[in-house]
Amino acid sequence: MSTPLKHRPVITGWSAVSPHGIGAEALTEGLRAGRSTDAPVDTARWKVPATRAHLVPGFQTREVLGKKGTRSMDRVTGLAVAAVGSLLDQPGSVREAETGQRAALVLATTTGSAASMMDFTRSSLEGARPYDVDPAVMPNAVMNCAAGQCAIWYGIKGPNTTLAGGRAAGLLSLNYAIRLLSSGRADTVLCAAAEEYSAARHWLEWHSRGAEAPDVALGEGAAVLLVQPATAVTPERPALAEVLAVRTRVATGEQCRPALEACVRSALEAAGVTADEVWAASPSDAPGHLGRLEREILGQVCGSGALDRVPAVGRLGDVSAASGSFQIAMALATAADDPAAAGRVVLVTSADRDGSLACAVLKLSEAR
Repeated sequence: MSTPLKHRPVITGWSAVSPHGIGAEALTEGLRAGRSTDAPVDTARWKVPATRAHLVPGFQTREVLGKKGTRSMDRVTGLAVAAVGSLLDQPGSVREAETGQRAALVLATTTGSAASMMDFTRSSLEGARPYDVDPAVMPNAVMNCAAGQCAIWYGIKGPNTTLAGGRAAGLLSLNYAIRLLSSGRADTVLCAAAEEYSAARHWLEWHSRGAEAPDVALGEGAAVLLVQPATAVTPERPALAEVLAVRTRVATGEQCRPALEACVRSALEAAGVTADEVWAASPSDAPGHLGRLEREILGQVCGSGALDRVPAVGRLGDVSAASGSFQIAMALATAADDPAAAGRVVLVTSADRDGSLACAVLKLSEAR
């Protein structure tokens, strides 16, 4: 989706809970230092074979969020609530505008918490009767639990939406956020994405990937972007980037290459910029052939130099549905350290193995 220039929304803030830690500064410092987040998995805790993953260090929901209201909260909900909280706790936050009746929340996911869904189903099958289940755990098995909890915790009373789109979900949610603003449904949108690590996700990925990318380490985390009209910019919440366009396609197999290239070129056209104006291009690092194809197309369209300016999201592991939001967050973090990035164009793509393709074009703020 693209909108007239005077109505184009801006990103005025971001935060994340990542394998580098909690908060925007933790991710920025980790990227700046080039630290690896890859580590051995505690096989006894996670009930998986000896493997490696990119986990949020020391993340325990009740320790991070407190004991009130978190007894039965699952991991993906905890990650999402913590990420939104870290955004709203930033010094420049204007709570009156970022929460309340005119604030919306959109959360990108793959399927919510696969672990919670499987655990709840298992308890029904193993109990003496099908309804011998813990009712406090039941909400976790619903895909929109995390988004709902974010709204409840922080008083976000506008539209509350969960978008399940796999690796493309982050950019799909950004597109949805633009629609909420352009249609007048909200004045502010917290555009978030979350993905948890669990034994259930490990085995789902293990069995569904096949032999093409068996050794890709899973990652986890949550990222959130504050998306507002340009008129909402304040000295405390300056515009970090303008969202020029978002475009999507659906294709599988041999149609992926032409469809993804068409998606990228369509987004550039809608944004009113040319490929040689792109300062940085960030692919979603899909495992296997699709990821290689995505990187190849971006190199052909934007030039290989554009691919090297923002750290690859794959450095956080396979964060799946959170990829797009993390890609944008990493681009903003990198640009903040590079004066040459001011006013330049960033192109972000997503490619999911089930066929969803997306491309967003952003223009970084002139003021650094």
